[in-house]
Amino acid sequence: MFRRLAALSLLSVSVLAAQAAPASPRDTARATIAGASVMVDYGRPSMKGRAIWGGLVPYGQVWRLGANAATTLVTEKALVADSTTIPAGKYTLYLLPTEQGAELIVNKQTGQWGTVYDAKQDLARLKLTKSAAAAPVEKFAITIAAKGNGATMSFAWDKTEYHLAVTAK
Repeated sequence: MFRRLAALSLLSVSVLAAQAAPASPRDTARATIAGASVMVDYGRPSMKGRAIWGGLVPYGQVWRLGANAATTLVTEKALVADSTTIPAGKYTLYLLPTEQGAELIVNKQTGQWGTVYDAKQDLARLKLTKSAAAAPVEKFAITIAAKGNGATMSFAWDKTEYHLAVTAK
């Protein structure tokens, strides 16, 4: 009887360990821009000592902008960025990094795994500004800093940050 209880206890511990936090947990960036809710849901991979830009995330290739399931943007109002209007709705975001900068890809296909990308579904490609992070960022992070009728969306990982100014229409 004792052996069965011990085996059951060991099995329970194994199941709990398997349910531990994922390596790339989901997170959400939220802001209210001109009275409209804007939300980005994404996975947060870690550097873990790896070279990120030009390494794990190759230059010149579309990246899922996070980990696991696709990164999703939901906006209640149309947004204007880089003189392009993004209608209110739900979209998937991707990133096309280069050594000089990056483009944020707003894609109409939603609900897919992050690595499933169909360029025919692109709504827009928006030029991002690139800057050095103040300190290395271990876990990929997306922030939306609202100010007045606009906001700055930022994407930070390793020693690099990318930024996009948006306004609500």
